[in-house]
Amino acid sequence: MPELRLRFEDLFVGYEIPGRAIHILQKQIRTYADASGDQNPLHQDEDFARGVGFPGIIAHGMFTMGHLATSLTDRLGDPSGLKRLAVQFRAPVFMGETIVAEARVKALDPRTRTAVLDVWVRVERGGTTEYPIRKSEAVVGFAES
Repeated sequence: MPELRLRFEDLFVGYEIPGRAIHILQKQIRTYADASGDQNPLHQDEDFARGVGFPGIIAHGMFTMGHLATSLTDRLGDPSGLKRLAVQFRAPVFMGETIVAEARVKALDPRTRTAVLDVWVRVERGGTTEYPIRKSEAVVGFAES
């Protein structure tokens, strides 16, 4: 299925940008740890993670934020369109879970062709929706079409 590309002209306040899901694999967590230099055993060692009270290895918070940022820039078609991203980390993400990055248009400025988005990442866990990233915001800009 082709990727949805957002156009400023198609947006309105309240518009929900379709979510993008990713299933978290140990290889992804390891690759992120290597790239970031964050080798904390919470992200590498199942026994260590359990020993400090988690059910298993957790993904880096910045990995989760990276999924959110990539979801937005892919929808924009241009990474430079993401002007600002401010997030609050609210819950861990565990290996083997599927997270979904989503957004809703909060405000539009036709003069500057920018949109302010409420953004979040959710995960279904035990019949409950949890939000590893919540109460967060992005500002995106659009080139003239």
